[in-house]
Amino acid sequence: MPASLLHEALIVLFRNRPTLAAEVARDALGAKLPALGFARVEDVTLGSVQPTELRADLVIRFDGPTPFAMVVEAQLGRDGDKRWSWPAYLGTLRDRLRCPVVLLVITVDDALARWCAQPIETGHPGWVLTPLVLGPAQVPHITDAAVAAQAPELAVLSVLAHGAEGDAADIGRVALAAVAG
Repeated sequence: MPASLLHEALIVLFRNRPTLAAEVARDALGAKLPALGFARVEDVTLGSVQPTELRADLVIRFDGPTPFAMVVEAQLGRDGDKRWSWPAYLGTLRDRLRCPVVLLVITVDDALARWCAQPIETGHPGWVLTPLVLGPAQVPHITDAAVAAQAPELAVLSVLAHGAEGDAADIGRVALAAVAG
């Protein structure tokens, strides 16, 4: 069940343009990802034969030369349980899709982004999950109408990340123009 309108808005941006998850992971976070192929949104239920059902916010599968998948999580507050469930999401989805899986956490708060980016020790030697986290510091300030028109979802993400900053009016104007069509 969605936590809030902001939570759903963050997920909708990536659901509307599945390649956005890989693009920001690669371009804004420096993640080394395989070449992108066709991207499609997958079922977010990360079930297993055990009665516990895991449900990610969004799952995207990329069918390129090296297929991979991404779990996209919108995080609006500290939730200690995520440090247990995120590794389970990746392991379960990796098993289901039989391909590498990447976790991208998106948030609109810098302090929360730092918390989310902390490595998660799983207990197994060498298996440490360091989430890729897209926070306000990694989201570009999109004030150019041409850039916003090319990537309207990224323009809206820029508004959500930088809406309280000095250039918020410029960011908002170009984002509105980009989504108007």
